Amino acid sequence: MADPTDVTDGHRESNADLLTQLVAHLRNNRTQLRQEWARRIGEARLLTALTQEEIFSEATSVYDNYVEVLETGSVEALQDYARNLSERIIPRGVETEEVLGIVLLLRDVLARSLFEKYPDEFNRVLDVYEPAANRIANTVAINFVTERERVIRQQQEAIRELSTPVLQVRERLLILPIIGVLDGQRARQLTEQLLRAIRANRARVVVIDITGVPTIDSTVANHLVQTVDASRLMGASVIITGLSPEIAQTLVTLGVELGKVNAVGDLQGGIEEAERLLGYQVSMETPALDAPTG
Repeated sequence: MADPTDVTDGHRESNADLLTQLVAHLRNNRTQLRQEWARRIGEARLLTALTQEEIFSEATSVYDNYVEVLETGSVEALQDYARNLSERIIPRGVETEEVLGIVLLLRDVLARSLFEKYPDEFNRVLDVYEPAANRIANTVAINFVTERERVIRQQQEAIRELSTPVLQVRERLLILPIIGVLDGQRARQLTEQLLRAIRANRARVVVIDITGVPTIDSTVANHLVQTVDASRLMGASVIITGLSPEIAQTLVTLGVELGKVNAVGDLQGGIEEAERLLGYQVSMETPALDAPTG
């Protein structure tokens, strides 16, 4: 009776030999298969943001990485390439489904070629090829999605910073005009940005103008008070301007500690109050008219 271990080992050696043959076939037919893949990409109208030369160049790199993973079983090099590829093509507007689409097309092109080469060993070829091909597709898709999410977070951060600029209007005086909906996440980002600006500019007074904020909920209201406290710890006094009657009523209803908030009606008044705190002389007098002569 045969030893089951010998049977299993023999099966593994047989599969390993077959894999070696498959890889050799794909390498020997690299030019033809790569061209067929590039043609299929064009027919499917994928990667339209890239030129034909760029598509062919990337197809060459992806093909070589693909075959290497089939041969070695290691996806580390493919992961590095997928991240690098994502960094280059995401800014060009390439979508996730396009990347996954070209990888699946390559899987199909290679599979058809292998099945034509080994028609009598269809099931064995499938057993050897399919797990590796699926792993490659998953690796590329995951790395592309991860990189895309990172780019989106960076873009969102940049947009938030542009939407809440901290402006230095004179030495030691900052103004933070806030426009639009102020939710919890944006409020936290605003506080971090403001504290960095206070330190960088050694600011002593900050004017936060919320004229352009339509409404504030309890979370944001309390966060605003925390921003005032944090700024005070950094050595800067905070003046809030532009409180609408609705927001003021909301703050009172929510029981926010208004004693901690130095509120001034409008931005001009806030700047004047800030200058007074900084020791600048604010002139409110109207210039006298020259007396008539005669």
